[in-house]
Amino acid sequence: MEPFTTVTSAVVPLVADDVDTDQIIPARFLVATSKTGLGQHLFANWRYDGDGAPKPGFVLNRPGMAGRRVLLAGANFGSGSSREHAPWALVDFGIRAVLATSFADIFRANALKNGLVPVTLTEAVHARLVAQVEADPDAEVVVDLAAATVRLPDGEEVPFPIDPFAQAMLVEGRDELGYLLAHLDAIDAFEAVHPSPISTLRPTEPLSIRGYRSAT
Repeated sequence: MEPFTTVTSAVVPLVADDVDTDQIIPARFLVATSKTGLGQHLFANWRYDGDGAPKPGFVLNRPGMAGRRVLLAGANFGSGSSREHAPWALVDFGIRAVLATSFADIFRANALKNGLVPVTLTEAVHARLVAQVEADPDAEVVVDLAAATVRLPDGEEVPFPIDPFAQAMLVEGRDELGYLLAHLDAIDAFEAVHPSPISTLRPTEPLSIRGYRSAT
């Protein structure tokens, strides 16, 4: 996963409420098991007509949108199903942060585990940002993950909430498995002085992580 430190970009303005995961990546594309290539299907039903040609009026098809790394949305972004393909498609397209007034909980969790930063803004700050982008569509924001702040086009720096562990993983470019693998020496040292419980477990007792690892 690409580390996330600071992203400076003009925004893709999709200021709509209740954009759900089926709109982000339609269900017919969920057969894919790889993250690569999903970006071409991002917002497919809005982005393309029945013949597969780009719709000129949709925001991603407008001139100047290519290469932008921040999406400006509305409220309740990512509602609907729990598909991880939604953040996969956004990241594969090049989006690294979504700015909105609220996010669906499952989407937020999936985003944080897949390199996408969900930035929650208050309604007042969101309204100011929308106005600034309408006045200057090429205005840039700066998302500083280490500081957990967004710098608006007018220079105001606004803090946003983020889980500290998820923040650290994104800054380091690691997922939860990578975090565990980085601590294998400490795990081995712990297991060396603690006997395995497998031989004493009754069938109704669940294996501990240590027991499972020893068994495999």
